[in-house]
Amino acid sequence: MVNSYAPPIRFTILITSFSLAAASSFKLSASHPKATADDLLAVLGPPSAAAYTVKPTVYRELRSRLKFLVPFQPNKPNSGRCSLRTGLCSGKNDAVEEDYENSLVWWPPEAVLELARIAVDSGGDPGSIHRALDPTIIPVPRTNKCHLTRTPYGRHFVADEVNLYFEFLFRLIESRGPSVGLNVSLSRYDLFHGHMFLASESGRLGILFHAKEYPAYDKEAFPYNMGYCQRGSDVKYGDSMNLRNILWLAPLPSNSGPGWLAPGVLVVLDAHPDGIIYRDLIPNYVKFVRTIYEDDLGTTAVDVNYLNVGGAGEPDYQLFIC
Repeated sequence: MVNSYAPPIRFTILITSFSLAAASSFKLSASHPKATADDLLAVLGPPSAAAYTVKPTVYRELRSRLKFLVPFQPNKPNSGRCSLRTGLCSGKNDAVEEDYENSLVWWPPEAVLELARIAVDSGGDPGSIHRALDPTIIPVPRTNKCHLTRTPYGRHFVADEVNLYFEFLFRLIESRGPSVGLNVSLSRYDLFHGHMFLASESGRLGILFHAKEYPAYDKEAFPYNMGYCQRGSDVKYGDSMNLRNILWLAPLPSNSGPGWLAPGVLVVLDAHPDGIIYRDLIPNYVKFVRTIYEDDLGTTAVDVNYLNVGGAGEPDYQLFIC
Protein backbone atom coordinates (compact mmCIF):
# COMPACT_ATOMS: atom_id res chain seq x y z
CA MET A 1 0.00 0.00 0.00
CA VAL A 2 2.64 2.49 1.04
CA ASN A 3 4.85 1.86 -1.98
CA SER A 4 2.05 2.06 -4.56
CA TYR A 5 0.14 5.03 -3.15
CA ALA A 6 0.61 8.04 -5.46
CA PRO A 7 0.80 11.18 -3.33
CA PRO A 8 -1.45 14.06 -4.31
CA ILE A 9 -0.17 17.10 -6.09
CA ARG A 10 1.11 18.97 -3.07
CA PHE A 11 3.62 16.27 -2.12
CA THR A 12 4.89 15.24 -5.51
CA ILE A 13 6.76 18.20 -6.99
CA LEU A 14 10.12 19.17 -5.58
CA ILE A 15 10.03 21.77 -2.85
CA THR A 16 12.83 23.74 -4.43
CA SER A 17 10.77 24.23 -7.59
CA PHE A 18 7.96 25.74 -5.61
CA SER A 19 10.25 27.99 -3.64
CA LEU A 20 11.84 29.39 -6.77
CA ALA A 21 8.46 30.02 -8.34
CA ALA A 22 7.22 31.75 -5.22
CA ALA A 23 10.26 33.98 -4.92
CA SER A 24 9.81 35.38 -8.39
CA SER A 25 6.03 35.75 -8.33
CA PHE A 26 5.23 38.04 -5.43
CA LYS A 27 7.04 40.25 -2.91
CA LEU A 28 5.09 41.06 0.20
CA SER A 29 5.10 44.70 1.24
CA ALA A 30 5.99 45.20 4.87
CA SER A 31 2.98 47.51 5.24
CA HIS A 32 0.52 44.99 3.78
CA PRO A 33 -1.63 43.21 6.43
CA LYS A 34 -1.29 39.45 6.21
CA ALA A 35 -4.38 37.25 6.00
CA THR A 36 -4.73 33.96 7.88
CA ALA A 37 -6.94 30.93 7.42
CA ASP A 38 -8.88 32.05 10.49
CA ASP A 39 -9.55 35.36 8.74
CA LEU A 40 -10.98 33.49 5.75
CA LEU A 41 -13.31 31.46 7.97
CA ALA A 42 -14.38 34.62 9.83
CA VAL A 43 -15.25 36.36 6.56
CA LEU A 44 -17.44 33.36 5.69
CA GLY A 45 -19.05 33.31 9.13
CA PRO A 46 -21.48 35.55 11.01
CA PRO A 47 -21.00 39.28 10.24
CA SER A 48 -20.01 39.96 13.83
CA ALA A 49 -17.10 37.49 13.62
CA ALA A 50 -15.42 39.34 10.77
CA ALA A 51 -16.20 42.78 12.17
CA TYR A 52 -14.30 42.13 15.38
CA THR A 53 -11.43 39.95 14.21
CA VAL A 54 -10.52 40.80 10.60
CA LYS A 55 -8.75 43.97 9.53
CA PRO A 56 -10.86 45.97 7.06
CA THR A 57 -8.28 45.82 4.27
CA VAL A 58 -7.89 42.05 4.70
CA TYR A 59 -11.67 41.63 4.72
CA ARG A 60 -12.09 43.55 1.46
CA GLU A 61 -9.28 41.69 -0.27
CA LEU A 62 -10.53 38.28 0.82
CA ARG A 63 -14.10 39.04 -0.26
CA SER A 64 -12.83 40.12 -3.67
CA ARG A 65 -11.30 36.65 -4.15
CA LEU A 66 -14.35 34.59 -3.25
CA LYS A 67 -16.33 33.11 -6.15
CA PHE A 68 -19.57 31.82 -4.67
CA LEU A 69 -21.20 28.81 -6.30
CA VAL A 70 -24.27 29.53 -4.20
CA PRO A 71 -25.14 33.09 -3.07
CA PHE A 72 -23.47 33.89 0.22
CA GLN A 73 -26.67 34.93 1.95
CA PRO A 74 -30.02 33.15 1.59
CA ASN A 75 -32.63 35.05 -0.41
CA LYS A 76 -35.13 34.34 2.33
CA PRO A 77 -34.90 33.44 6.01
CA ASN A 78 -34.72 29.72 6.67
CA SER A 79 -38.35 28.65 6.22
CA GLY A 80 -37.97 24.91 5.96
CA ARG A 81 -35.77 21.92 5.49
CA CYS A 82 -34.85 20.07 2.32
CA SER A 83 -34.70 16.33 1.70
CA LEU A 84 -32.33 14.77 -0.80
CA ARG A 85 -34.36 11.57 -0.63
CA THR A 86 -37.68 13.13 -1.67
CA GLY A 87 -36.35 16.10 -3.63
CA LEU A 88 -38.71 18.37 -1.70
CA CYS A 89 -38.26 21.30 0.65
CA SER A 90 -40.79 21.81 3.40
CA GLY A 91 -41.96 25.40 3.61
CA LYS A 92 -41.37 26.03 -0.13
CA ASN A 93 -43.80 25.88 -3.00
CA ASP A 94 -42.85 25.11 -6.61
CA ALA A 95 -39.14 25.75 -5.95
CA VAL A 96 -37.09 25.69 -9.14
CA GLU A 97 -34.07 23.41 -9.26
CA GLU A 98 -31.56 26.20 -8.65
CA ASP A 99 -33.42 27.45 -5.59
CA TYR A 100 -33.65 23.89 -4.31
CA GLU A 101 -29.90 23.37 -4.70
CA ASN A 102 -29.18 26.71 -3.03
CA SER A 103 -31.44 25.75 -0.13
CA LEU A 104 -29.58 22.48 0.32
CA VAL A 105 -26.31 24.37 0.74
CA TRP A 106 -27.71 27.04 3.06
CA TRP A 107 -29.75 24.62 5.17
CA PRO A 108 -28.79 20.98 4.57
CA PRO A 109 -30.93 17.98 5.58
CA GLU A 110 -31.41 17.30 9.27
CA ALA A 111 -28.78 14.55 9.42
CA VAL A 112 -26.11 16.94 8.10
CA LEU A 113 -27.21 19.69 10.50
CA GLU A 114 -26.92 17.20 13.34
CA LEU A 115 -23.37 16.32 12.28
CA ALA A 116 -22.51 20.04 12.11
CA ARG A 117 -23.85 20.61 15.62
CA ILE A 118 -22.03 17.58 17.01
CA ALA A 119 -18.77 18.93 15.55
CA VAL A 120 -19.19 22.24 17.39
CA ASP A 121 -20.54 20.75 20.61
CA SER A 122 -17.54 18.40 20.75
CA GLY A 123 -15.17 21.36 20.75
CA GLY A 124 -13.82 20.46 17.31
CA ASP A 125 -13.01 16.84 18.17
CA PRO A 126 -12.54 14.76 14.97
CA GLY A 127 -13.59 11.72 16.98
CA SER A 128 -17.14 13.06 16.87
CA ILE A 129 -17.06 12.55 13.09
CA HIS A 130 -15.43 9.13 13.33
CA ARG A 131 -18.16 7.94 15.68
CA ALA A 132 -20.78 8.84 13.06
CA LEU A 133 -19.29 6.36 10.57
CA ASP A 134 -20.65 2.90 9.85
CA PRO A 135 -17.93 0.36 10.74
CA THR A 136 -18.59 -1.64 7.55
CA ILE A 137 -15.47 -1.75 5.36
CA ILE A 138 -15.85 -0.90 1.65
CA PRO A 139 -12.82 -1.84 -0.52
CA VAL A 140 -11.59 0.94 -2.83
CA PRO A 141 -10.93 -0.31 -6.40
CA ARG A 142 -7.42 0.24 -7.72
CA THR A 143 -6.46 1.22 -11.26
CA ASN A 144 -3.02 0.61 -12.82
CA LYS A 145 -1.25 0.36 -9.47
CA CYS A 146 -2.70 3.73 -8.50
CA HIS A 147 -4.08 4.24 -4.99
CA LEU A 148 -6.15 7.43 -4.93
CA THR A 149 -7.09 7.17 -1.27
CA ARG A 150 -5.05 7.13 1.91
CA THR A 151 -6.34 3.68 2.84
CA PRO A 152 -7.36 0.75 0.61
CA TYR A 153 -10.85 0.83 2.08
CA GLY A 154 -13.50 3.37 2.95
CA ARG A 155 -16.69 3.68 4.98
CA HIS A 156 -20.03 5.44 4.84
CA PHE A 157 -21.80 7.52 7.44
CA VAL A 158 -24.48 5.70 9.39
CA ALA A 159 -27.04 8.29 8.26
CA ASP A 160 -27.44 7.67 4.54
CA GLU A 161 -28.73 11.21 4.05
CA VAL A 162 -25.24 12.45 4.93
CA ASN A 163 -23.68 10.24 2.25
CA LEU A 164 -26.20 11.46 -0.33
CA TYR A 165 -25.50 15.04 0.62
CA PHE A 166 -21.76 14.82 0.07
CA GLU A 167 -22.35 13.17 -3.31
CA PHE A 168 -24.64 16.09 -4.11
CA LEU A 169 -21.85 18.57 -3.29
CA PHE A 170 -19.47 16.95 -5.79
CA ARG A 171 -22.09 17.10 -8.53
CA LEU A 172 -23.00 20.69 -7.68
CA ILE A 173 -19.37 21.82 -7.92
CA GLU A 174 -19.10 20.17 -11.32
CA SER A 175 -22.29 21.74 -12.65
CA ARG A 176 -21.79 25.25 -11.26
CA GLY A 177 -18.01 25.53 -11.57
CA PRO A 178 -18.12 26.92 -15.14
CA SER A 179 -20.21 29.88 -13.90
CA VAL A 180 -17.12 31.19 -12.07
CA GLY A 181 -14.50 30.02 -14.59
CA LEU A 182 -13.80 26.58 -13.11
CA ASN A 183 -14.24 23.87 -15.73
CA VAL A 184 -14.04 20.71 -13.70
CA SER A 185 -14.92 17.06 -14.22
CA LEU A 186 -15.65 14.23 -11.81
CA SER A 187 -12.64 12.10 -12.61
CA ARG A 188 -9.69 10.59 -10.80
CA TYR A 189 -7.43 13.18 -12.42
CA ASP A 190 -9.56 16.19 -11.55
CA LEU A 191 -12.21 16.43 -8.83
CA PHE A 192 -12.62 13.28 -6.76
CA HIS A 193 -11.85 14.16 -3.17
CA GLY A 194 -12.15 16.64 -0.35
CA HIS A 195 -10.74 16.90 3.15
CA MET A 196 -13.23 17.21 6.01
CA PHE A 197 -12.05 19.39 8.88
CA LEU A 198 -13.32 21.02 12.05
CA ALA A 199 -12.37 24.70 12.21
CA SER A 200 -9.73 25.62 14.77
CA GLU A 201 -11.59 28.42 16.55
CA SER A 202 -15.25 27.47 16.23
CA GLY A 203 -15.35 23.74 15.49
CA ARG A 204 -17.39 24.54 12.35
CA LEU A 205 -17.58 21.56 10.00
CA GLY A 206 -16.14 22.02 6.53
CA ILE A 207 -14.71 20.27 3.49
CA LEU A 208 -11.84 21.61 1.41
CA PHE A 209 -12.18 20.10 -2.08
CA HIS A 210 -9.18 19.93 -4.40
CA ALA A 211 -9.75 19.85 -8.16
CA LYS A 212 -7.08 19.46 -10.87
CA GLU A 213 -5.30 16.89 -8.71
CA TYR A 214 -3.23 15.16 -11.40
CA PRO A 215 -2.44 17.49 -14.33
CA ALA A 216 -1.06 15.82 -17.45
CA TYR A 217 2.68 15.83 -17.91
CA ASP A 218 3.79 18.59 -20.28
CA LYS A 219 7.45 19.36 -20.81
CA GLU A 220 6.70 23.08 -21.01
CA ALA A 221 3.65 23.78 -18.85
CA PHE A 222 3.89 21.00 -16.24
CA PRO A 223 7.17 19.07 -16.42
CA TYR A 224 6.51 16.90 -13.36
CA ASN A 225 6.15 13.13 -13.21
CA MET A 226 3.56 12.24 -10.55
CA GLY A 227 3.62 8.46 -10.97
CA TYR A 228 0.92 5.93 -11.75
CA CYS A 229 -2.04 8.14 -10.84
CA GLN A 230 -1.01 10.77 -13.39
CA ARG A 231 -0.86 8.35 -16.33
CA GLY A 232 -3.62 8.98 -18.85
CA SER A 233 -4.52 12.39 -17.43
CA ASP A 234 -6.26 14.85 -19.72
CA VAL A 235 -6.17 17.69 -17.18
CA LYS A 236 -4.21 20.59 -18.58
CA TYR A 237 -2.16 22.83 -16.34
CA GLY A 238 -3.56 26.30 -16.96
CA ASP A 239 -5.60 29.15 -15.54
CA SER A 240 -8.10 26.79 -13.86
CA MET A 241 -5.39 25.79 -11.40
CA ASN A 242 -6.01 29.14 -9.72
CA LEU A 243 -9.50 27.92 -8.81
CA ARG A 244 -8.70 24.39 -7.65
CA ASN A 245 -9.57 24.99 -3.98
CA ILE A 246 -13.30 24.79 -3.27
CA LEU A 247 -14.62 25.26 0.26
CA TRP A 248 -17.87 24.00 1.75
CA LEU A 249 -18.84 25.10 5.25
CA ALA A 250 -21.78 23.62 7.11
CA PRO A 251 -24.19 25.99 8.85
CA LEU A 252 -22.68 27.25 12.09
CA PRO A 253 -24.75 26.37 15.16
CA SER A 254 -25.02 28.62 18.17
CA ASN A 255 -23.10 27.38 21.19
CA SER A 256 -25.62 28.96 23.53
CA GLY A 257 -28.92 27.69 22.15
CA PRO A 258 -30.69 25.68 19.46
CA GLY A 259 -30.38 28.36 16.75
CA TRP A 260 -27.90 28.90 13.93
CA LEU A 261 -25.40 31.73 13.53
CA ALA A 262 -24.66 31.35 9.81
CA PRO A 263 -25.99 29.37 6.83
CA GLY A 264 -23.92 26.94 4.78
CA VAL A 265 -21.40 28.16 2.19
CA LEU A 266 -20.02 26.78 -1.08
CA VAL A 267 -17.28 28.93 -2.59
CA VAL A 268 -14.30 28.73 -4.94
CA LEU A 269 -11.16 30.36 -3.56
CA ASP A 270 -9.50 32.46 -6.24
CA ALA A 271 -5.73 31.99 -5.98
CA HIS A 272 -4.57 34.07 -8.94
CA PRO A 273 -1.04 35.35 -8.24
CA ASP A 274 -2.12 38.98 -7.87
CA GLY A 275 -4.41 38.26 -4.93
CA ILE A 276 -4.35 37.83 -1.18
CA ILE A 277 -5.19 34.10 -1.16
CA TYR A 278 -2.18 33.29 -3.31
CA ARG A 279 0.01 35.63 -1.34
CA ASP A 280 -0.93 34.70 2.21
CA LEU A 281 -2.76 31.36 2.35
CA ILE A 282 -0.72 29.20 -0.01
CA PRO A 283 2.71 28.10 1.26
CA ASN A 284 5.67 29.04 -0.90
CA TYR A 285 6.55 25.46 -1.80
CA VAL A 286 3.13 24.77 -3.36
CA LYS A 287 2.37 28.10 -5.00
CA PHE A 288 2.96 26.60 -8.44
CA VAL A 289 -0.03 24.30 -7.95
CA ARG A 290 -2.07 26.67 -5.76
CA THR A 291 -2.74 24.20 -2.94
CA ILE A 292 -4.37 25.38 0.27
CA TYR A 293 -3.86 22.97 3.18
CA GLU A 294 -6.86 21.72 5.11
CA ASP A 295 -4.65 21.56 8.21
CA ASP A 296 -4.44 25.36 8.15
CA LEU A 297 -8.22 25.59 8.39
CA GLY A 298 -8.62 23.22 11.30
CA THR A 299 -8.28 19.63 12.47
CA THR A 300 -8.67 17.07 9.69
CA ALA A 301 -11.24 14.35 10.40
CA VAL A 302 -11.58 12.26 7.21
CA ASP A 303 -11.13 12.38 3.45
CA VAL A 304 -14.30 12.32 1.35
CA ASN A 305 -13.74 10.53 -1.97
CA TYR A 306 -16.18 10.24 -4.88
CA LEU A 307 -14.87 7.76 -7.43
CA ASN A 308 -16.13 6.29 -10.67
CA VAL A 309 -15.84 2.54 -10.19
CA GLY A 310 -17.80 1.67 -13.32
CA GLY A 311 -14.84 0.85 -15.53
CA ALA A 312 -15.22 1.33 -19.29
CA GLY A 313 -19.01 1.00 -19.19
CA GLU A 314 -21.60 3.26 -17.65
CA PRO A 315 -20.26 5.60 -14.93
CA ASP A 316 -20.83 4.31 -11.43
CA TYR A 317 -19.80 6.84 -8.79
CA GLN A 318 -19.42 5.71 -5.20
CA LEU A 319 -18.52 7.49 -2.00
CA PHE A 320 -15.61 6.37 0.16
CA ILE A 321 -14.95 8.01 3.51
CA CYS A 322 -11.31 7.33 4.40
